[in-house]
Amino acid sequence: MGMAPVARGYPHLETIRTALTALHRRLPPDALHAYATSVLPADVAFADHDDLHLGAQRVARALVQHLRLPDARMIVGFREMRHAAGVELTSGPEYFIELNDRFRTHRRDIGAALAHEITHVLLHRLGLSFPGTRDNEILTDTATTYLGAGWLLLDAFREDALSSQKLGYLTPEEFGYVLAKRAALFGEDPSPWFTSPQAHPAYTAGAALARRDGQRPPLAAAGWAGRRRYAKDRRDAQEHGGGVRADATSLHSPHSPSSPYSFESGPDGLRVSFPCPTCCQRIRLAAARGRVRARCGVCRTVLECDT
Repeated sequence: MGMAPVARGYPHLETIRTALTALHRRLPPDALHAYATSVLPADVAFADHDDLHLGAQRVARALVQHLRLPDARMIVGFREMRHAAGVELTSGPEYFIELNDRFRTHRRDIGAALAHEITHVLLHRLGLSFPGTRDNEILTDTATTYLGAGWLLLDAFREDALSSQKLGYLTPEEFGYVLAKRAALFGEDPSPWFTSPQAHPAYTAGAALARRDGQRPPLAAAGWAGRRRYAKDRRDAQEHGGGVRADATSLHSPHSPSSPYSFESGPDGLRVSFPCPTCCQRIRLAAARGRVRARCGVCRTVLECDT
């Protein structure tokens, strides 16, 4: 985990959405619903008077239990290091986690650091990884958050006039986005658990973007302006023999997980491709068929559409 200067906004959104798809592909709905309740603040609380090593082991055990790693044993140590934390990935069952020495005096953030590292162990056991350190760390942050332990990482973001602190690779708004995706799936509101004043606005901003994912055409919840734009793009695609056309408001390629929609011609006529608002897997439907109900093949979400 890095401790770089705090970036803001959504620079990793493409990778985050790819990570959400990968998680849904690897964990079927029944397995995902084992994570429907987030780790609770009381389970990872760490008071200044707690014994450092016993407290770290207690929090690690709580996170191991939450992340469904019953036969994994975490051994937590502290040393001077450049990063916030690191874990030695082996076949187990013992895993060695090292935390930066600064956590000796910043104990309330030990849970956040451990959540990220223990999720590394979970993903290692699931055989789920992305090529490259950066993308793999974004996958880990996304998984930590989506599986109910990453609200700790957003809550570790704090700023004042003299200093700032953030753990993890996602920006605060990106943590908010993934938390909101999780909240939509499980009906759980994490905001009462935040102790950092900066966590609330970051979550609110990320939640607004997550809501917009469910309000883009051809989803039936799209607004008037989006529907009008969609109809124009569909006509253009029909006139050009079904050539691929992404929504001009998108800065992404037509086939990326973030592209709102694109059109392509098939043997049975024009088709529209768009990302599922839950898992970001692209869905393809026949275009110009009016109101239809579609089920995502990955996450099984039923979507009301107007193609």
